[in-house]
Amino acid sequence: MIDIREARNDPERFRNALARRGAADAFDELMAADGRWRELVPRVDELRGKQKLQGKPTPEQLAELQERKGRLKQLEEELAAAQAARDDALAKVPNPPHDSAADGFGDDDAVEVRRVGEPPQLDEPREHIEVGTFEMERAAKVSGARFGFMVGDTALLALSLYRFALDRLTREGFTPVIPPVLVREEAMYGTGFFPSDKHDYYAIPEDGLYLVGTSEVPLIAMHMNEILDELPIHYCAFSSCFRREAGAAGKDTRGMFRVHQFQKVEMVVYVEPDASWDEHERMLAIEESLVQELAVPYRVVNSAAGDLSTAAAKRYDIEAWFPSQDRYREITSCSNTTDYQARRSQIRYRTSDKALATPHTLNGTAVTDRWALAILENFQGEIPEALQQFGAPERIRGETSRV
Repeated sequence: MIDIREARNDPERFRNALARRGAADAFDELMAADGRWRELVPRVDELRGKQKLQGKPTPEQLAELQERKGRLKQLEEELAAAQAARDDALAKVPNPPHDSAADGFGDDDAVEVRRVGEPPQLDEPREHIEVGTFEMERAAKVSGARFGFMVGDTALLALSLYRFALDRLTREGFTPVIPPVLVREEAMYGTGFFPSDKHDYYAIPEDGLYLVGTSEVPLIAMHMNEILDELPIHYCAFSSCFRREAGAAGKDTRGMFRVHQFQKVEMVVYVEPDASWDEHERMLAIEESLVQELAVPYRVVNSAAGDLSTAAAKRYDIEAWFPSQDRYREITSCSNTTDYQARRSQIRYRTSDKALATPHTLNGTAVTDRWALAILENFQGEIPEALQQFGAPERIRGETSRV
């Protein structure tokens, strides 16, 4: 969450920044709720200080004391309601975007940073479901729409990608983790996915658990309510991820591009605030190096402020070329969430002089299943040599995929 003290001291700066992502009204509601809470606090404190009488009280003093107790009870109830309203408003205010985040509110407003590689010139580009082996109809029979089986060499290709990314990240100093994918509500709240995006995640109400859409959630939640002794911390995790894709009705319904379950290798980093923007660029560079090693054509975009996740102050996306769609599509993202997630999760660290401060957290995608789709489409069945040492075949073989 935002630092409310800092927001009180400079409300105009916060409001102007949040207006860039369409959240000025949410900030106004917070300031109004905070003002009501702050107005009640001294009144309650004053009455609490008048609850004791010196010596033997007179009947008049006792009557006045009873009257004060009644007023105090009423004010305490008002204060509790004001605190709840303030906390609710605070939970709905997103992270202010960084000045360098692009203006706008959607995909079309993202600013291209650079392009790398030339799209292949294919006379008849085949979709990934035509090159690889997928079982879409049988997956629909088993699980419903937006699920799929990867079969045979296609599955080996996907598995090699995860190992390829983990191998590189461990060499870059990241600690590998296999996290739980079912988490409590506090974990989703602390990372900023609740309450804003609660509709997009699967719930297990009998157990009070939720399936995560990214391992960023458990990797941040594992340190919630902790004081960290040393920074930086670098994690990389492999996990299955789950999303309802509630807002994607009618979009990308063919093939495996937009599905409810997918696998991902994710980076999560905790750093001191002064280091977070350099770390953001470093994580993007790692993502780019992975794509470059596989020779997939791509571009980097600076996402629009209004298109950022609740927690992100800035995000880069890497978009790979998909010949069948004749356009670039997102395959990774890399976000700096500054102190937003750590503050919501009550994570702090000790500075060099032993003072307590709030760290910055960042997250970035190393690979997802979409990388396999981009490889299938760009190379039409040939597999980059870099993946073969991790179990991928030289060329995709097998029966024709089922759509």
